[in-house]
Amino acid sequence: MQTVVLRVTDVEPLDGYRLRINFNDGVVREVDFAPELQHAEGTLLEPLRDPAYFRLVRVDPDARTIVWPNGLDPDPEVLHGDYQPAEASKHPNHAAA
Repeated sequence: MQTVVLRVTDVEPLDGYRLRINFNDGVVREVDFAPELQHAEGTLLEPLRDPAYFRLVRVDPDARTIVWPNGLDPDPEVLHGDYQPAEASKHPNHAAA
């Protein structure tokens, strides 16, 4: 059985800090980054607090995920919902992206 490498195929910024993300397996997810941005001081997430910067997100076909100009490129498996991000254990009171 052949394993399919999960890839982000399209991203659309929505209202607030939400993104609609399409994957090569047909799954479409709406991911809310607002909870993570509350704890973003001193991290690659901090610039995303600026709504105009947040909307600069794009798909990088080489990285197979979304990216921002500062190099932040979340793992597609985490965005897909297959795994919790490593930071989730530090902030148990909010949902992970």
